[in-house]
Amino acid sequence: MPDQPDTATVVAARAGDQAATDRLIAGYLQLVYTIVGRALEGHADVDDVVQDTMLRVLRNLGGLREPEAFRSWLVAITVRQVRERVRLRRGAPDVLVDADIRDPGADFTDLAITRLELSGQRRETAEATRWLDEDNRELLSLWWLEASGELTRDEIVAALKVTRQHAAVRVQRMKGQLETARVVVRALAAQPSCPDLRLVVADWDGRPTALWRKRIARHTRDCPHCAPAWSGLVAAERLLAGMPLVPLPPPSALGPPIGATSGGGHPPAPGDSAAAHGGGHPAGPGSGGHPAGPGNGAVGHGHSTALGKGAAAKGGGHAAALGKAVAGGVARRVLTAVLASGVVVGGGAMALQQSADPPGPPPAAAALATRAPQPRLSPAAPAVTSAPAPAATSATARPAKKQAPAKKGVSVWKFRGLSAALGDVGAGWYYNWAADNADVPAPDGVEYVPMIWGRDAVTDATLDRARRTGRVLLGFNEPDLPGQADLTVGQALELWPRLERTGLRLGSPAVAHGGDTPGGWLDRFMSGAKAQGRRVDFITLHWYGSDFRPAAVGQFLSYVDAVHRRYGLPVWVTEFGLANFGGTPKYPTGAQQAAFIRGSTAGLQSRRYVERYAWFALPAVGDSAAFGLYRNGSTPTEAGRAYRAAG
Repeated sequence: MPDQPDTATVVAARAGDQAATDRLIAGYLQLVYTIVGRALEGHADVDDVVQDTMLRVLRNLGGLREPEAFRSWLVAITVRQVRERVRLRRGAPDVLVDADIRDPGADFTDLAITRLELSGQRRETAEATRWLDEDNRELLSLWWLEASGELTRDEIVAALKVTRQHAAVRVQRMKGQLETARVVVRALAAQPSCPDLRLVVADWDGRPTALWRKRIARHTRDCPHCAPAWSGLVAAERLLAGMPLVPLPPPSALGPPIGATSGGGHPPAPGDSAAAHGGGHPAGPGSGGHPAGPGNGAVGHGHSTALGKGAAAKGGGHAAALGKAVAGGVARRVLTAVLASGVVVGGGAMALQQSADPPGPPPAAAALATRAPQPRLSPAAPAVTSAPAPAATSATARPAKKQAPAKKGVSVWKFRGLSAALGDVGAGWYYNWAADNADVPAPDGVEYVPMIWGRDAVTDATLDRARRTGRVLLGFNEPDLPGQADLTVGQALELWPRLERTGLRLGSPAVAHGGDTPGGWLDRFMSGAKAQGRRVDFITLHWYGSDFRPAAVGQFLSYVDAVHRRYGLPVWVTEFGLANFGGTPKYPTGAQQAAFIRGSTAGLQSRRYVERYAWFALPAVGDSAAFGLYRNGSTPTEAGRAYRAAG
């Protein structure tokens, strides 16, 4: 979420301060959009309800008596607007407001699953929300934000206008229905499918309804084949709170701002601009492995009105009033970006980029990119020798050593011209996922950093080679992914003392995703290390983004910022790059790679807490030709030229 304005901003906006009004709308629009989008399940009415809510807030702000209660007041207005839209939809002719008429590209749950690459129980939970009763979807939209720390229980109580005890009962009932819905989703997706369940749903039209939820759930309780679906359900709080944020494209890419067109400030209609059809900018983000690119339905779903058009038709001068209220400010650009793109996502939140190139570190609102398990680019575990070696040294806290002049580094494997390329790219350090650099020697002045890749590398011989080769040691490689180090947190903590005893400065295991997630693999490892008195000198991260637009820079840097805020330790980014693992094209163009490199390296260089970073990878040969930096010792790619100039 963006940093939400303080009470002083509310007071100033109430008094008519234009800049404060801009900050107020920009700071809270995301919260409103999240509540409405989840409560209406991505229905085409979402845009209208958001704009109506913001219009109502601006219209009544002057009468707000308790500025410190602004957020509670805003949430209450949002809930009332959602309920009013549901009431109108129920009472209108079916031909106009069939609740299941949604543009496919606007479906809230589909966007969450597709664009966030949800898998496992997170995917099940997202799909299960379709099965909730309407009232429970409204409550879920609030509780979801409570689970992620964006709302308090008191604010939910105020929005629902019930007692705290009643709210608690309602939340528990909603969670119970959500759990049942998750089981329904599991049972329907099971392979091989249950023959008896196929008979139960033979007449089902495929639409999630309360009646079919109850029928299918009743079957699962009594069926030996389906009953296991009730086992092993992770608490929904952990799943919801761990969803990543999803950014919007820069507002400048979305066409004229509010009030910039003729007609009293009305923005372009969906048929009038490329933004309305998905032309001109690809769909939404894909930080950290999220699918992206044109055509995934996140923009131009045909129902976006871009603030003002719907309000003008229904509310006279409301659109013009809001356009005037935010004319020329950040809020105008943010509102235009959101409502022109029509992005509605199910990750519990949506990040808003308030300007194309904000100075300094990006706001906490930018996307926190987590990457679901993917086919890996990294080399397999290096070979481990078993030659005898002296016993490991006792564990001592090794003081931080002075870093090499350059933060910039690269990950490498053996290829023709390796040493020359290392010298030409200007890297201050490199690594090869192994404990020594026997196969990948470097020119003088380029530091080698060893790694203990996984459990099989935790031997006296390998640890001794690492100790003799380097002065810093990288921990396990992506222990949270099958096919990589693939370690449980308990296994990693059990092995960790042997890494400590090398006496080298020690980096955390490099997780593939979710480094900032409460309860995630890294979070549990760091908590366990603290409880056991284990030493971790810096955090090691990997990141891949599938959004090939300029917004990827902010997505990446925001993730790095979030991880640093969580642990308060220096950060090394030992793999980063752009790759759309689940879509086409899989890799960006050379120009896109170069633009991302320029922006991301500038951001990393400016962050004092970032000690080192390494692009994946130096070789641009064979399978790595699309994303590597050097074809040989003297021929950089377009990305290679940009990386050579960085740092």
